[in-house]
Parts: sequence; structure tokens; C-alpha cells
Amino acid sequence: MIQAPDDFDPPVGQPIQLASGVRRILAPNPSPMTYRGTNTYLIGNRELAVIDPGPTSEAHLEAILAALEPGQSISHIIVTHTHVDHSPLAAPLSKQTGAQIWAFGGPEAGRSAVMTELAQAGLAGGGEGIDTGFRPDITVADGEMIGGDDWSLEVIHTPGHLGNHIALALGDACFTADHVMGWASSLVSPPDGDLTDFMEACARLRARDWSVFHPGHGAPINDPAGRLDWLIEHRQMREAQILTALDHGPATARGLAERIYTETPPALLPAAERNVFAHLVDLVGKSKVKPTGQLSTTTEFSKL
Repeated sequence: MIQAPDDFDPPVGQPIQLASGVRRILAPNPSPMTYRGTNTYLIGNRELAVIDPGPTSEAHLEAILAALEPGQSISHIIVTHTHVDHSPLAAPLSKQTGAQIWAFGGPEAGRSAVMTELAQAGLAGGGEGIDTGFRPDITVADGEMIGGDDWSLEVIHTPGHLGNHIALALGDACFTADHVMGWASSLVSPPDGDLTDFMEACARLRARDWSVFHPGHGAPINDPAGRLDWLIEHRQMREAQILTALDHGPATARGLAERIYTETPPALLPAAERNVFAHLVDLVGKSKVKPTGQLSTTTEFSKL
């Protein structure tokens, strides 16, 4: 895991200028899953886009509205994905401002075929929680442009952390939400997250030149290529650890997590188990391991 920078501790609810036409407001929802809290971004100088309004919070809603300067209004509300720390405030903010909500789709949009099968078999999501009632006013697609009077954002579909996850490019800056974070590697938890999709999305981002990533949690990432390389190498290292552990015989995702995540606090072990299971599903797709029974979190896996 990347060491979170100790100096990233901005004041909650206060707009911080990051670049011309780009401000960040930290939501009041710190936790082991969200670090200091969710980053909400305000884009533009007159008609503003709000990226990821955040969790249900009257205080954060008031902070977003209070950040409007004379002559400014909110014209777009853009949700990168439907975890409960990113999307629930979209509807109240829309009600207050009249701005429409833009997103890739509802909670199951973009879900891969194998994850759809797991969900239909009864596997429930783990981790940050899904905003099950979320519905956008306007559905966006990969490569689509969302524009205001003095800004333009390119939609980049980046599934993996969640099937409906998108990143947003503003020139050579990218708002990466939870796909590339500023403090840790991203959680990939089936059936909501798909590691195969995650790695493909990492490769797509890596193929472009970026000056900075603005993540959903943590500080700006000033070496985007280096962070992506770390993220890809980190996943490759986990894959190698799992395959090595399976040299000793079949094991469940839980058993593998206990062997591999030896320094992880017990409270975070369920998330580690989901990450291992995500790798196992990916390895099944690569024909490197096989389940000894039906594909599930409790199934033992063996190396091929």
C-alpha cells in the first residue's frame, strides 16, 4: 500500500483552489475506507460542474452551495460511480440548484458478464456500500464530452472498482475518483468490482500523457504514470503471491488473504479477502487457477 502523505489534511468543507477553474471541497466522512473523506470538485468559473457531490450530509451540501461566488451557479452534477461516499448527495444538490445529474448509469451499469453471474448467484457486494437508488438524469458513454460555458470534460469509462465507474479528463488533468487514489490502492470487490476490467482500464489510462490526477480520496497525484505503474505492479505482485501460495495446495480466498495480508488489521481483512477473490476470478479467466466447486468466496481454488 502507498503510504498516505501525513501533510494531506485539508480543512473540511472549505474550497481549495487547485488550478484555474478547479476547486476541491473535502466531505466530512473520514474512515478506513475513505481516508480524510471524499473529494468533491468544482469545475469552471461561471456555470460550474460538481464532480462527486459526496455522501448524504447536510453540512457538505451547505459547503458546496456556500462555495459559489457572485455570478456563479451549478449547471452540471457529475457522478463518477455509485458508492455511498460519492453519489447520494447528487439528488439533494440537484433539487437545490436545478442542475441535472450525469453518470454512466445506475448501480449495475457496466457490470461484466462474470460479475453479473456472481450477483445472480447471490454474492453480495462488500466494502464501501452501493447507492442502490441512484438514477442519473443523463446517461453518458465512454468518449463523450460534457461541456459548460468555459470547461469541457471527456468521459473515460474505467470499470473495475465499480462497473459504472468513470474518470473525467480536463485537458491533460484527470479526475480519477476511486480508480487511482491519492493514498492507497483501489478496492476491487466482486460482484461490484472486476479485476480484469480494472487492469484494462489502468492500461487505457497509462497509454495517455497526464500532468496530474485528482483522485476521489487523498492529495493530487503529480506523477500519474508512476502511480499507474505502481498500481499495475502491485496487482501483479498480489497475483504472484496467490499463485505461490496455491503451490501448497487448494485454498479459499479467506485462507489466502490470511497468509498474504499478514500486516493488515483484522477489521480490514474482509476487504483483503474480497481483493483476493477478485484476483482468483481474474486468474480463472486467464486459465491459471480453477475452482474446486461453484465460483464463490467460500470455494477452494487450485493452481492449474
